[in-house]
Amino acid sequence: MSGGLYTRLLDLACGVFLLAAVLVLWRRELAAIIRVFALQGVALAVLAVLLGAHEGRWDLVGVGLGIGLLRAGLLPYLMRRALAAPAAGRGGEEVRETRPLVDVGASLLTAALLTLLACAVSRPLTLLDPTPATRALPVGLAAVLIGFFVLATRRRALAQVVGFLLLDNGITATAFLATSGVPLIVELGVSFDVLLAVLVLQILTARMRAAFGTTDIDDLRELHD
Repeated sequence: MSGGLYTRLLDLACGVFLLAAVLVLWRRELAAIIRVFALQGVALAVLAVLLGAHEGRWDLVGVGLGIGLLRAGLLPYLMRRALAAPAAGRGGEEVRETRPLVDVGASLLTAALLTLLACAVSRPLTLLDPTPATRALPVGLAAVLIGFFVLATRRRALAQVVGFLLLDNGITATAFLATSGVPLIVELGVSFDVLLAVLVLQILTARMRAAFGTTDIDDLRELHD
């Protein structure tokens, strides 16, 4: 693979990765948010495969394929299953993020500011070793910050799960771009931890819906008060 083609494909993968994080803030339907998260999983897998192919590291290519299966296949499938029950039982009431703490326009403006902050913070690291991968570091950091923002501003439990996974995707992308890949055993450990966390959150969400009839965090706070 030539250097120019590698750089263009890497920039494209990073662009799709960041765009998917921003689209999560724009969409209200939880099904659409899950599809956007799956798209980000594909972009993350492509990013890892490109780094592995460029450096001739087939273990990194294998890690990228594993990331694609987990983050673009298995995790979205588990979230779609969690979403299917309320869609059938509550007439669609639970399948939209109806009352986010910050509206869509302000959320998109905040995402732009967080991306600028990520560029400023990562600039010293980029200047140390200005390669195509390190120049894309702001993308990973921006996804981390946007994931935090989704966690803090969304009310539905499933939307907060997506925020947590965006945060994890951002950390993984930052690790790949800063170090040109992580060891296979480390990525396997992190992936199993993420899978376990999603399974636990899925069970908790189902229990919350069975006990209280909703996954709106504010409604649960009112019940507690």
